Amino acid sequence: MKSTLKLLLFAAVALSAGACAGDAAKTEVAGFPEIDGNAVLEHTKILSSAEYEGRAPGSRGEELTVAYITEEFRKAGLKPGNPDGTWVQNVPLVGITADPDTALTFRKGAKEHKLKFKDDFVAWTKHVAESAEIADSELVFVGYGVQAPEYNWDDYKGADLKGKTLVMLVGDPPVPDPTNPSALDPGTFGGRAMTYYGRWTYKYEVGARLGAAGVLIVHETGPAGYPFAVVQGKVAEQFDLVTPDRNMGRVAVEGWITLDQARNLFALAGRDFDALKGEAVTREFKPVPFGVNASIKIRNSLRTVDSRNVVGKLEGSDPKLKDEYIVYTSHWDHFGIGPEIDGQTIYHGAVDNATGIGGMIEIARAFAGLPKAPKRSILFLAVTAEEQGLLGSQYYAVTPLYPLAKTLAVINMDGLNVHGMTNDLTIVGLGQSDLDEYASQIVIEQGRRIAPDPTPEKGSYYRSDHFPFAKVGVPALASGPGIEYVGKPEGYGLRIREEYIANHYHKPSDIVRPDWDMSGAVQDLQFYWMMGYRVAQAEKYPAWKPGAEFHSVREAQLREAGILK
Repeated sequence: MKSTLKLLLFAAVALSAGACAGDAAKTEVAGFPEIDGNAVLEHTKILSSAEYEGRAPGSRGEELTVAYITEEFRKAGLKPGNPDGTWVQNVPLVGITADPDTALTFRKGAKEHKLKFKDDFVAWTKHVAESAEIADSELVFVGYGVQAPEYNWDDYKGADLKGKTLVMLVGDPPVPDPTNPSALDPGTFGGRAMTYYGRWTYKYEVGARLGAAGVLIVHETGPAGYPFAVVQGKVAEQFDLVTPDRNMGRVAVEGWITLDQARNLFALAGRDFDALKGEAVTREFKPVPFGVNASIKIRNSLRTVDSRNVVGKLEGSDPKLKDEYIVYTSHWDHFGIGPEIDGQTIYHGAVDNATGIGGMIEIARAFAGLPKAPKRSILFLAVTAEEQGLLGSQYYAVTPLYPLAKTLAVINMDGLNVHGMTNDLTIVGLGQSDLDEYASQIVIEQGRRIAPDPTPEKGSYYRSDHFPFAKVGVPALASGPGIEYVGKPEGYGLRIREEYIANHYHKPSDIVRPDWDMSGAVQDLQFYWMMGYRVAQAEKYPAWKPGAEFHSVREAQLREAGILK
């Protein structure tokens, strides 16, 4: 490995930066590794090829993918990561396919309005049952559907919503700044940045907690962060973890309706959509009964699937610390074979996330090639069913192979930069943990700078595989490509990001393209490698910042394990 050739240069830089990140600097003994961008590209081409059929859980594509990652981990120099001596962690899933021949009906008196499946609405059930039904359930508009006591916010005001169907707006309430009405209040729901209250997963969760029969979210592209076409991708088979109650504790029907159909619904109820949306950004908002009933019956095809997380391990070199872990996560799955778009049915998932898996394999190779392994152990976790709701990482987070209290950090890779080098690196959720200090030092050594998420309103921190770990307390880094590209005009980075989301994200057209420039991927993979290395060598555990969303969860976890007194 050639990384040792850079030792003196980067050790000197690290020592000069020691005042701002002393812990990492004191332990630095290796420079940035050589990462082969062509190797990352070749992994990506194979995993996103038609032969792998879009890598859906429970498919032939999964069999090929798991076998490929396992073999590449072995060739890279890793050992099986499961304590039982295997390369996999079994993840029990249920696959549920809704019959598309169904309709959602809104009825008010003699007036009836039917919505067409996929075009006007998308709905499903996570009940492990042959059917799920809402019959003449009263519709109630509940604004953004948020209960947030820390912000003195409650959209429900104690209303009895059992058996009713809740209509919610997507995202957080965009509360105006009282000192500047043209801006958002930074002290409420993070200002522009989405909190977990804005995520669709939270909205279904709170509906279940209140005993609702169903939850329908009004889709708007801006607040959602993606077009309705992405939601339409959910008409195919969906997966969930198999719970003891067969998911019967969830609402019977979860779904989305288009903005146009929402306006029609509000008009049927004799209400103005924009007026009620305006009221919903105030703390005084109360649930609004529509006097409209909803009916739908969803028939399901069911199958159980034993999917797999692939786990490779590099054991630490320090006998006192090798039972502590840094975890790299990256999801191997995509949507398999799905609805035809522009004549194509294989959802290749090249950027999302064959690139991440290719990058993980090459980071593992760089670690295994060190003359001496890091003090702590490194776990490489290629997870399943991210596209189905972070299920593989969620399963690991609730049934970990190694103690979460001794897991120092999670570093996630989801969609590498394939457009060239950048002068910056995006950190999503910047300011939440000590990992930011490590990141800041490393990018300075790369001649770059840290940039905050340019679209924090999209809630990216809650949308990838680091989040289930953060939710249970483990400090987790979420980063992504920068937006200031070397040699490109101003605005290029945001433009290509927006074009990808609009035209290729979660579509068959997410394929390897001849104009890809892997130098940016290499740049970011070197950053990811160094993040893991320095935390593995550090004298103390990284922590959440006081006041961060998961700070108290982590402290309780460490106290229970006797690590924090």
